[in-house]
Amino acid sequence: MAVSGFEGFEKRLELNFFGDDPIIFQLGLRKIDFESIQQVLEAVQCTVVSAVGNSYFDAYVLSESSLFVYPTKIIIKTCGTTQLLKSILPLIHYANHLGLTLCSCRYTRGSFIFPNSQPFPHTSFNDEVTFLQDTIPSNLCHRKASIMPSKSSSHSWHVFTAYSSITHHSHSDSDIFTMEICMTELDLILARKFFRRPGDGKTGDSAGKEMTELTGINEINPNALICDFAFDPCGYSMNGMDNDWYSTIHVTPEDGFSYASFECVGSVNDNIVHVLRKVVQIFRPGTMSISTTCSGYNNEMLKKMVKAVEPLGLKCRSRAVDQFPAGETVVFQTFTARRRTV
Repeated sequence: MAVSGFEGFEKRLELNFFGDDPIIFQLGLRKIDFESIQQVLEAVQCTVVSAVGNSYFDAYVLSESSLFVYPTKIIIKTCGTTQLLKSILPLIHYANHLGLTLCSCRYTRGSFIFPNSQPFPHTSFNDEVTFLQDTIPSNLCHRKASIMPSKSSSHSWHVFTAYSSITHHSHSDSDIFTMEICMTELDLILARKFFRRPGDGKTGDSAGKEMTELTGINEINPNALICDFAFDPCGYSMNGMDNDWYSTIHVTPEDGFSYASFECVGSVNDNIVHVLRKVVQIFRPGTMSISTTCSGYNNEMLKKMVKAVEPLGLKCRSRAVDQFPAGETVVFQTFTARRRTV
């Protein structure tokens, strides 16, 4: 393990809002102008590098991960040493000006590779929870913080959720889930595909498109509109849009602290087996975790996940389940390669 390096593990924040005026819901938070979005990201310490939108939402590739803006929901995930939680107050401020009120907040992350490099308030989960408790409005009175363990002390899933009594959460459909995959110890040869050739003369957008096709990322969901970006000298990010569903991938390929993440919204009726197998084949990680958030515990879906990756050499080592306000269930599963190559 490297003594110091880039922190791949993202912090993820999801804010849901509601309002009394039905006209607001047509665009809602999407009416926040780009200059205001830049100011929010400046507080977090990252910038926009590429963007795309459809009739449902706007997706931004950031210098450190991604931002998704729906009419009444914002999802922002950032890696490195960004200060994600400092986005909460300005986002609430801009939403209030549009007649929208915060009704739920969810913060999740894995275990940092370089925890001692994180700035406040991300210096510990206790500090993050204290900051969240002090920052979010008092109407979000149903709150819970949890560290979901695995068999490895270095891999845990951290969750904080808060809901108002008026629950307008976006996961009311029991068939819909959010899946967050975190992968480390990527296959060395496959990870090299996320390095750019020195002086290639390409833009981040064109190099990103090349990586998307070279690695097969475009085959995970062939229906998705992809906005991708390749960093110099290495690293990759992409956002996918499939109607009102998003997906996103971020890659830190350096040996010693290699990391990749895949996140999507899906349905239990989708071909989750295809998605998981494709993701694992693209990165061949030594260690992987899958966190799913939904409104009910679906054992059949979890079995499908395990069966999908086992033929590719990954064995399920642990599973933790926890319940959160508004009927949300989070399942955290960890996997490691059956055989490791030195």
